[in-house]
Amino acid sequence: MMHPFKTIRPMTANEALPDRSAVIRPQDKHLVFGTPMEGTFEGLETAVVGMGCFWGAERLFWRLDGVLSTAVGYAGGFTANPTYEDVCSGQTGHAEVVRVVFDPAKLSYDAVLKRFWEEHDPTQGLRQGNDVGSQYRSVIYTSTEAQLTAARTSKTLFEKALMSLGQGAITTEIEAAPTFYFAEPYHQQYLARNPN
Repeated sequence: MMHPFKTIRPMTANEALPDRSAVIRPQDKHLVFGTPMEGTFEGLETAVVGMGCFWGAERLFWRLDGVLSTAVGYAGGFTANPTYEDVCSGQTGHAEVVRVVFDPAKLSYDAVLKRFWEEHDPTQGLRQGNDVGSQYRSVIYTSTEAQLTAARTSKTLFEKALMSLGQGAITTEIEAAPTFYFAEPYHQQYLARNPN
């Protein structure tokens, strides 16, 4: 099946849409937690993951005790300040991602990774289910060396388990966190706003 508006291969910087000057800002408070959407989050950790469409992925992390805020956005591409339409065109190189802010005294990074691996298919390459395009790829963007090591270790273990069940190799991108760009406010906590 052809997908004329979606790139189903990785982008290069030369192919990407030009940067936008307008910065997208989220609402002040998280709809589910009532906590700030932006800030320095001192004493907390941040995880950034992509696992297909960010609406459902964001909701998965609300259910983990120790998560204090989530936001959906775009990362891993070339175009600064992209819009949803830009990202869906497949011409920015960005993935749809969820930024998860959590208290490491209550929730380990390993538990965040466990939720990530168990709640999507990390073997599908540039898609997730019926959602096809580079923006739906599986990614883990880390903010510390310890997170990078933990992510790589968990990938090895999870891939071994999947392959023992006859599944393919994991295609998840794991790298240091690039710039996170907030998605438009109507995407934030989308499934809390639109439960049906």
